[in-house]
Amino acid sequence: MNRIEPKDAHVKPLPVPDADTGAYWRGLENGQLLLQHCLECGHVQFYQQAICRECGSERLEHCAASGGGRVHSFSVVHRAPGPAFKQDTPYAVLLVELDEGPRMISSLVKGDVTQITFDMRVQLVCEAAGGGIFLPRFRPA
Repeated sequence: MNRIEPKDAHVKPLPVPDADTGAYWRGLENGQLLLQHCLECGHVQFYQQAICRECGSERLEHCAASGGGRVHSFSVVHRAPGPAFKQDTPYAVLLVELDEGPRMISSLVKGDVTQITFDMRVQLVCEAAGGGIFLPRFRPA
């Protein structure tokens, strides 16, 4: 039996910035990973929200992160989840603990997926994805 795939199955989905995440996406466009800092309790958070997850304050400001971090966990993907990602395999999905504290999921670029280790130092790369969107990726530091 032949499978018929939708014609857009070969196109990677792009994020859609909204009111809560617009500053974050503009930061990446300018080469910066912006983290929210609570002006009430000092909590640093990723991902963007309208309130502090620690104390509920709406007094948040965006501050540029150093871009550095360590691999907390990772998985190497050998079988693509769909046609749009087939040419990327194998690729590594990383859980990065940023130097500022929060953890974020991303992927490795400019590195060999067989050389990834826990606690490996990584550095932010803002990668153009099309449509004016830049994605946060990490390379070995």
